[in-house]
Amino acid sequence: MRISARNQIKGTVKEVKKGATTAHVLVDIGGTVITSSITNESVDALGIKVGSSVYAVVKASDVMIGVD
Repeated sequence: MRISARNQIKGTVKEVKKGATTAHVLVDIGGTVITSSITNESVDALGIKVGSSVYAVVKASDVMIGVD
């Protein structure tokens, strides 16, 4: 896979929750879980299922940091 986004994090699909049109894909990255919201059509087209090896790709123009 070649992509311009620098933040590519490899993980394993922990859960796929399909809704009416959108799915939430939970990706386990060494004990930390990242959730992605994608279309059900994309889940099917990519063959995403529990146990699949995937990349969480983060592309953002701003990254905010908060502290207590």
